[in-house]
Amino acid sequence: MSVWSTLVGQRPVIEALSTAVAGRGMTHAWLFTGPPGSGRSNAAIAFAAALQCPDGGVGAGCPDDHACHTVLAGSHADVAVIRTQKLSIGVDEVRELVRRASLSPMGDRYQILIVEDADRLTEQACNALLKAIEEPNGRTVWMLCAPTVEDVLPTIRSRCRLVTLSTPTADEVAEFLVGKGAEPQLAGYAARASQGHIGRARALAFDEAVRTRRQDVVSIPARLTSLGRCMDAATRLATTAKEEADAITAELDAREKVDLDASYGVVERGRRPREYGPALAALEKAQRTRAKRRHLDVVDRGLTDLMSVYRDAIALATGAQGALVNEEIRADVEHLVATSSPELNLRRIGWIFAAREQMLEFNVPVALALESMMVALKVPQGR
Repeated sequence: MSVWSTLVGQRPVIEALSTAVAGRGMTHAWLFTGPPGSGRSNAAIAFAAALQCPDGGVGAGCPDDHACHTVLAGSHADVAVIRTQKLSIGVDEVRELVRRASLSPMGDRYQILIVEDADRLTEQACNALLKAIEEPNGRTVWMLCAPTVEDVLPTIRSRCRLVTLSTPTADEVAEFLVGKGAEPQLAGYAARASQGHIGRARALAFDEAVRTRRQDVVSIPARLTSLGRCMDAATRLATTAKEEADAITAELDAREKVDLDASYGVVERGRRPREYGPALAALEKAQRTRAKRRHLDVVDRGLTDLMSVYRDAIALATGAQGALVNEEIRADVEHLVATSSPELNLRRIGWIFAAREQMLEFNVPVALALESMMVALKVPQGR
C-alpha cells in the first residue's frame, strides 16, 4: 500500500510525482489538470502526503503512519485544502491562504496549500494568488487543481509545473471497484456508465438509488416523442435534481445552524446577541449559494449521462470499436440509430452543451433551459 493507491490509471503521474518527492524536479507551485473525476484533487492530496512523510509515502507503514494519515484525513497542521461549495472562490479566502503561506511550517518539512477548483477563482482572488506564487516562501508549496490549463490565468500557470491526469479506462476503474468490494458485474457497469469518473463510479457501484436515477435519465431520449413528453422530461429532470441536491445540503445546513447558535450562546442564554443577526444572514446567503451550485452540479451530471446515449448512437451507427457506455439500453440506442442520423445526434450533443452553458455561464433558469433542450432533442416524426 502507498499514498498513491487512490489514483486509478495514473501511472505516469505517480512516477513523476514520486520523482519530485525524491528531490528531482521539485518546485514551489504545481498545477494539476484533467477531466472531471480523473482524480485531480486526490493526486494533489496524495502528493502532499508523500511530501510530508519521512518515507515518501511508500514506507512499510504508509498510508497509515501519522504523517500520511493526517494529510489524507484532512487534519495535518501544515496542509490546507480550500474547496468551495459556491460558484466562485473569493479574494478573502485566498488572502487567508496567502497569509498562511507566509508562515513557517509547524513541522520540519513543508507548508502546503491546495486549491481545488482553481478555475473558480475570481479575478481579485487570482491577483492575490499570483503575488504569493511570484514571491514563494522557501518551504511553501502551492498545488492548484483545474480541468484544463486554459482555465487558469497564463500568468499563474506559467509559474507552475503542470501535471496532467488522464481518464482511466473502464477496465482500470472496474478493477479498482472490485478491490473496494463491488461485485464484478456491477463494477463493470459502473465503470462504463461513469465514463472514467472515479467518484461517480463508486456511487453507481454501491448506491442503488444513484443507479436508479441514472437509468431514468438515460431512458429520456426514447421518450421524447411529443411536445408534452418533452415538457414532462424537463420537469422531471429539474425536480429530481433539486430533490437530490436538497437532500445533500439539508443535513449540512442544519448542522451549520446548530454550530452558529452554539457559538453565539443562543441556546444557553435564550436570547440572540446583536452580532447574531448579521452572522445568521451571512450563513443563510452562503447556504443558498451552495444549494444553487449543488443543484447545477446534479443537473450537469444528468446532462453528461444524457449525452452518453447520443454518443452511443453515433458509435453504433458508424461502426466504432469498443463497448457502448449504455449497453444495458442497447435497444433504445438502436432505435435512435434507426430514427436519426449520426449528424443529427452530434447536433443533439451540441444542444445539450448549449443548455449546460446557458445554466452555468448565463444564469438561465434550469427549468427553462431544460425545456428548450428537450424540445430540440425530440425524436423526428415520420422516420
